Amino acid sequence: MGNIIACNLGSYRQFRAGAYQHLAQIGLTNVEIGAPAPEDVDKVLAELKSHGLTATSVAAPCDVQDANAVTDFQTTLDVANQVGVQVIFVSVHAGEHDRNVIYERLRQIGENAAPLGIKVCLETHLDLAHNGDVALETMRSVNHPNICINFDTGNVYFYNHNVTAVGELQKIINHVGAVHLKDTNGGYRTWHFPALGEGVVDFKAVFQTLNDTGFYGPFTMELEGIEGEELDETGAQNRVAKSVDYLKNIGVMD
Repeated sequence: MGNIIACNLGSYRQFRAGAYQHLAQIGLTNVEIGAPAPEDVDKVLAELKSHGLTATSVAAPCDVQDANAVTDFQTTLDVANQVGVQVIFVSVHAGEHDRNVIYERLRQIGENAAPLGIKVCLETHLDLAHNGDVALETMRSVNHPNICINFDTGNVYFYNHNVTAVGELQKIINHVGAVHLKDTNGGYRTWHFPALGEGVVDFKAVFQTLNDTGFYGPFTMELEGIEGEELDETGAQNRVAKSVDYLKNIGVMD
């Protein structure tokens, strides 16, 4: 079985207008897009189809601190279902709120996602999933199969000291519903996310660890760049293309 490799459109920085065309040119057919408004679904699907692309995940806000979080998120679930994706990427934060209340809201969102076959995947962000231990505590507390982790291979270094991507991944291996492929120089709180293969992440081991459990994606490239750099559109496109070539070279992408 082949891995599902996609690209988050943010990898193109401010040059997203040319992203679809470039992805088609380099032969990458899967994308992560922002969840469209309900009235824009048909237009978005038509645009994707015109470039031979498929959305494999959508990114959407999910304010679990809000008392209306569960009902508000239903629109996102319905839109994701219309787009035809089974993964919603979210960043959630408990803040000073009662964790048990937050867990219950996530559990209810999971209940609503289940009939649609959708997994709501929590990004490797503060303060519910920023490392393997915290993410595992969240998963056990929520205890719903449709609430999962979107494991970010770069963010675990950004938010933590003395970790490796594979080490943190192994702690939550049974709860991963999606992955963001991001390289890093490994610095704590250091915004240094170059092309894949230019940093410290052992991507071959990441893929092997997940493939061994039967997980084949989506693996979504999220190339957030390096603080202070000034890339033009060609530079942004080259970073995406170089990352695709790297994944092919290490044998995880056809």
